[in-house]
Amino acid sequence: MTTAATPTADRQPWHGVLVAVGLPFTDALEPDLAAFGENVAWLAEQGVNGVAPNGSLGEYQTLSWEERDAVVRTAVENAPEGFTVMPGVGAYGGLESKRHAQVAKDLGCQAVMALPPNAYRADERAILEHFELVASAGLPVTAYNNPIDTKVDLRPQILAKLHAEGFIVGVKEFSGDVRRCYEISELAPDLDLMIGTDDTVLEVGIAGAKGWVAGYPQVFPKACVELYEASVARDVERALPLYRALHPVLRWDSKTEFIQAIKLGQDLIGRRGGSCRPPRQPLDAATEAVVREATQRLIDAGVE
Repeated sequence: MTTAATPTADRQPWHGVLVAVGLPFTDALEPDLAAFGENVAWLAEQGVNGVAPNGSLGEYQTLSWEERDAVVRTAVENAPEGFTVMPGVGAYGGLESKRHAQVAKDLGCQAVMALPPNAYRADERAILEHFELVASAGLPVTAYNNPIDTKVDLRPQILAKLHAEGFIVGVKEFSGDVRRCYEISELAPDLDLMIGTDDTVLEVGIAGAKGWVAGYPQVFPKACVELYEASVARDVERALPLYRALHPVLRWDSKTEFIQAIKLGQDLIGRRGGSCRPPRQPLDAATEAVVREATQRLIDAGVE
C-alpha cells in the first residue's frame, strides 16, 4: 500500500478531479480487479487527483461487501503517493455505511463519499443520524446529493446543519440545479462544493467548486482536467470552447445509461470498460450509435 501525501491548505484529499471509477467485470461477471487496478494507475499517470470507487459508476448496489472491500483495497494498492482514494459508502442502512467507512479507514483511504439513507424517503433526523454514524469512523466525509436516485434531497439547509455538526466537509452536488450552489455557499461558507454532474462543470466551477467527482475523465482525462482547471479559475475564454466540444459526451453522465456510455468510451480508447452486471442492460443499438459517434469524433480530433 502506498502512503498519501499530507493534505495542504491548498488541496485537501477531496479537492481536484476525482474520478468516480467504473468497475470492469470478467466474462463471468466477477470483478476484474487486475484491469481495475490498471485503470486506477493509468488515471494517476494522466494527471487526475484521485478516484472514488464504489459509487454509482462502480455499480456498488450489485456488489457484495467482500467485493466492495476488494475494490477499495485494489484502488489503494494502485494509488501513487498523494493520490486520493475516496470510496463511496452508500448503503441501505447507516450501520452498513459506517462499516464501509471503517474499512476504508483501515485500508488507508483519505476520505469517504456518503449518500444519504436510501432505503426510504428519510426525514431530517434520520439524515443527521446517518451522517453522524459515517463520520464516527474517523475519516472526512463528503456528502453525495443525488435526489434523483435516492429520493432524499440534501437541501442547502440540511447540508449547512450537517456541516455545522462536523459530519461533512464537502458535498458532491448532483441535483443539476446550479442555483443552489450559491445558497450552499451562503449558508455554509466553509463547506466545499464539488461538481457532481459532468455536464455542469463550467457553471459549478464558476460558482466556486473545490473539486469534481467525475465520470468522463475515465475516457478523456487530460481534456477534462484542463476543462476543470479553466472552470474553477473562471477562465471562460479558455474553458468554453473545450466545454462545447466535450458536452456531447459529458451530458451522458446525467442520463440513465451513464455507466454503459462511459464504459463504451473506455473500450473505444483501449481501456477496459466492458459490460455491466444485471439489471443494467447493454445499450440499445440506437443509443450506442449516438454515444459511439460522439466519442469517436473526439478521439479522431485528438482529444485525450
